[in-house]
Amino acid sequence: MSTCKPKIAIALGAGAARGWAHVGVIRALEEAQIPIDIVGGTSIGSMVGAAYASGEFDRFEHWMHGLTLMDVIGLMDVTLSGGLLKGEKLATFFQKTFTDPPIESLSLPFAAVATDLSTGAEVWLQEGSTAQAVRASMALPGLLTPVFLDGRTLVDGGLVNPVPISLARALGADIVIGVDLNADILGRHMSAEKAEALSASHEGPTTEWFKRVQLALASQWPAFASKKESAPIPSLFDVVASSINIMQVRITRSRMAGDPADAVVSPYLAHLGLMDFHRAPEAVEQGRLAVERALPSIEAAIASVS
Repeated sequence: MSTCKPKIAIALGAGAARGWAHVGVIRALEEAQIPIDIVGGTSIGSMVGAAYASGEFDRFEHWMHGLTLMDVIGLMDVTLSGGLLKGEKLATFFQKTFTDPPIESLSLPFAAVATDLSTGAEVWLQEGSTAQAVRASMALPGLLTPVFLDGRTLVDGGLVNPVPISLARALGADIVIGVDLNADILGRHMSAEKAEALSASHEGPTTEWFKRVQLALASQWPAFASKKESAPIPSLFDVVASSINIMQVRITRSRMAGDPADAVVSPYLAHLGLMDFHRAPEAVEQGRLAVERALPSIEAAIASVS
């Protein structure tokens, strides 16, 4: 039996605003005294993972919990080229608020997954600007504009590897804890949001943000102006969000079947919309609860290689 301490990695998955659950997962692992030696992230998972690997986690968590609906809307810069959002406001905010060390200088081994838009290849970003790597990994097609980096046009890593288990293993992990944000989401996103919209007394970020998009489109093409429909047709945003959910769930199942994690943490997050970044406490709590459920399998995986 080996006396070496196994290296434990966490593979933080894609899921937009549901990604705040990653913070709850990490905090719960810390409380259970399970060390994280390696971090791999896709999309929103790359943002949370970079904050943890860079030693900025406390500041990041404080900022995340303070987000309001108006803060979220204020970070959205509508464009009509390459995506509905430029992402410049978000990138500028992070560059001013948090440090941006090279990935290779972070306190923990870290890498982010992106997708080469030209070839469809999976790209592992392991050096250079941490902020640029995160921005590329989060460039959700149709929503955030792509990132041109090192001669490649990069978009969201969730297109090819929603839970980057293979990346975590390549970084040297003996044990990989995968965090799947979309385990309970399939078929529930649109119905959940519609029910919430009917019962809520105020409009959510999706509605407010989509109004801005409609105004921007209508200013260029009158055909995009709001009009009454004879049938309850889902909004563009609902169609895009639900399509992304379907894609990520199917790809995750396929990738994890071929390369399973040693333990999987699956928060229940179907009640959260793609842009509900102002609902961090709910997501964080679900992350903590998911670790409680998965703790026996995590401890068993560690014991098996210790």
